[in-house]
Amino acid sequence: MDKKPFITLEPLDMTPSVKQDITPVLRQRLQSAELFGTANEVVIEHAGEEYRLRLTRQGKLILTK
Repeated sequence: MDKKPFITLEPLDMTPSVKQDITPVLRQRLQSAELFGTANEVVIEHAGEEYRLRLTRQGKLILTK
């Protein structure tokens, strides 16, 4: 009869090793209708560059430079 090795498991230490900041992150939330209005495309200027945010016929968003 083969004997399997006996393994002892110690309880896991669930104490966090690094103190974590649990402050909720506040993000500005916009509805896409607020951005687009009746248009299908808006131009966003970021760091001196123009980006185009387009709304597709399928209701998806495409961002291009």
